[in-house]
Amino acid sequence: MVSLSNEPLAERMRPTTLESYVGQEHLLGTGAVLNKILSQHIALPSIIFWGPPGVGKTTLARLLADVSDTGIYTLSAIQAGVKDVRDVIEAASRQGGLLKKPILFIDEIHRFSKSQQDSLLGAVEKGIVTLIGATTENPSFEVIPALLSRCQVYVLKSLDKDHLLAMMERAIKEDRYLKHREIELKETDALLRYSGGDARKLLNLLELVVNTFPGGNPAVITNENVTNVLQQNLAFYDKTGEQHYDIISAFIKSMRGSDPNAAVYYLARMIEGGEDPKFIARRMLIFASEDIGNANPTALILANNCFQAVGVIGYPECDIILSQAVVYLATSVKSNASYKAIKDAKRFVNETGDLPVPLHLRNAPTKLMKELGYGDEYKYSHDFAGNFVSQEFLPEKAAGNVFFQPGNNPRENEMRERLRKLWQEKYGY
Repeated sequence: MVSLSNEPLAERMRPTTLESYVGQEHLLGTGAVLNKILSQHIALPSIIFWGPPGVGKTTLARLLADVSDTGIYTLSAIQAGVKDVRDVIEAASRQGGLLKKPILFIDEIHRFSKSQQDSLLGAVEKGIVTLIGATTENPSFEVIPALLSRCQVYVLKSLDKDHLLAMMERAIKEDRYLKHREIELKETDALLRYSGGDARKLLNLLELVVNTFPGGNPAVITNENVTNVLQQNLAFYDKTGEQHYDIISAFIKSMRGSDPNAAVYYLARMIEGGEDPKFIARRMLIFASEDIGNANPTALILANNCFQAVGVIGYPECDIILSQAVVYLATSVKSNASYKAIKDAKRFVNETGDLPVPLHLRNAPTKLMKELGYGDEYKYSHDFAGNFVSQEFLPEKAAGNVFFQPGNNPRENEMRERLRKLWQEKYGY
């Protein structure tokens, strides 16, 4: 029985209670932050939900409004302008007699301009609305500091395989159309792979595949028939969905693999798909440090200049700047030594906690601190030959740990030789 509704399966199966909501146990489980707020009837703070597509950001906002017994206004950052924001705020302000302020939910808040975000500030500060924004992009980059400082940022995690399988099983049993079909989930790997962890996409793909089987015939879901149905859509670039993540991943890996041809190809895919050039340039900026680092420090300078330039120029001309930077990064010598160093150092810090800073490295702004030995025996490097003197800089329990190992390239080989001369006995370079 083919669905007679224009409403897609994912919308029909959208949870209507927190009990039917799947995933995000770190926020909603027993003792978790949102669970405490709801169970203790604490007023909701303004919130930014940050996470990949299809993990339940919009649904969670709606459910929070229901549970909190407040009204909810919804805006899409793609369609709404400053006037729309002001109209909603004015409508919310007329509800001033209510005990609970309404929620203003803004989907894809990262697409709001600075002026649009500025227009929200007053209403959030005065308590006219509780803002809940949803974004797939890092809010530190995309939300203005003044607004971000007034919101709690909660990260929504990707749904795991068990979550996604449970959603499909529930849809097959409970959806008003699918429950009348004979459906066998014989194989699910292809559905899970093509959906990329996006629950909305997964359910809609499931319905699409089921509807390829004539009514009255069993719908046997296998990897092969899923692939046959979907392969015609694989070239499509969806800048808000799976292809967004697949192509940026291929783009980064092509630059890491020193293949400028593949990197420019994926750059073109993103440009033709309408991807935000600042998003592309920002990923290149991260890449320049993570994958090239001190093997070629100029890469970071060029990537930063590219990031600034595309913000000034925009499309269509900025694609030339992006292409120049991509080719440079792809053909540059590579090193992830600095990336590995901070990862290893953070792991060590998480394992050992707050180790005391050696006394001789501590600042001594007061007489008491001086009497306690703060700063004693510190050796000022510039007082010694070559501006270097061997002394201990790490906490006692961390002494001797090597976090930075230079890569094997001309520039970092020079670093290694210098470090070997200075620290061979201590660190073994």
